[in-house]
Amino acid sequence: MTDTELSRYLPLNPRVFAIVAALLKAPAHGYRIKQAVEERSGGAVTLDPGSLYRTIAKLLDDGIVEEVATPAEEGESDPRRRYYGVTTFGRALAAAEASRLRNLLAQPELHAGWVGGDSSE
Repeated sequence: MTDTELSRYLPLNPRVFAIVAALLKAPAHGYRIKQAVEERSGGAVTLDPGSLYRTIAKLLDDGIVEEVATPAEEGESDPRRRYYGVTTFGRALAAAEASRLRNLLAQPELHAGWVGGDSSE
């Protein structure tokens, strides 16, 4: 994949980034994604079911996530439950967004102690 393919999606909506980040370690079903996003954000990001599943549908369409088999450690789960994992493209996109955010935060004017005056502090 090229930088052009990735840049078409950047910057990521914060909720999209949170959902993809929640899936980086392991596949999960919708409710577990919701829980992980809320846990990782300390409750700052909340996802109502409608918004979550609309976003997942878009991520599926864009090839960022994919439906995967039920993980073995889940045992027999509700057959209606769908599990989602991040695609190779989704991982590259998450890495590109993380890099973009790191570069943004590296800007001197965002360092602690800067109060809007002299940017050389």
